[in-house]
Amino acid sequence: MNIEEFIKHIEAEFDDLKPGILKAESNFRETFEWNSINALILIAMVKTEYDVTLSADDLIKSKTVKDIYALIENRKS
Repeated sequence: MNIEEFIKHIEAEFDDLKPGILKAESNFRETFEWNSINALILIAMVKTEYDVTLSADDLIKSKTVKDIYALIENRKS
């Protein structure tokens, strides 16, 4: 997986996110409507696609898409 593929997975998961808007340096909370439901969707997508468990605390500490990507890369088995 690379960051571009990860971004495509996120774009596919969220209907209100237009393809091409999200970048590695994007603050994901500001790029599209961020709420608890979207947090759960992202956590579930990461678990399903990458078999990595993210916590709500992980998302709170992460600011950019690249931050989340780095967490996944570090936790992949």
